[in-house]
Amino acid sequence: MDYEFKKNTLDGSYHAIFSMGHEVLGHWIIDELGKDVEKIDMVIEQLSALKNSTKEWRLTGDELTLCLQDNEALVQANCLFSEEDEDFEEDFHFYDEESMSVCGFEDLAQALEAWRAFVIRF
Repeated sequence: MDYEFKKNTLDGSYHAIFSMGHEVLGHWIIDELGKDVEKIDMVIEQLSALKNSTKEWRLTGDELTLCLQDNEALVQANCLFSEEDEDFEEDFHFYDEESMSVCGFEDLAQALEAWRAFVIRF
């Protein structure tokens, strides 16, 4: 999983760009964590506490939810948790792929530690 962090010096906005298949992680970091170092630390602590555990932990945000379980981190758009059975065309599976991502605890922890260092530095 590759990623890059940028700050726009003109407007002060931050950007987290992740490799294909993990794009939603960048949106989650920007939209749900932002520059909140305490929140970033809380997620990193949960990753450590749940390592090799069967317990589940969720952080539900305005648009995206992080779910930690079985050494995997799932970031998913809240709209995908809807239990309504709607018939969509097959072309919408691309949208689902951009609205959900799974990675291991170690990969997410490394990305969050790098994000934390980035926002503190800039």
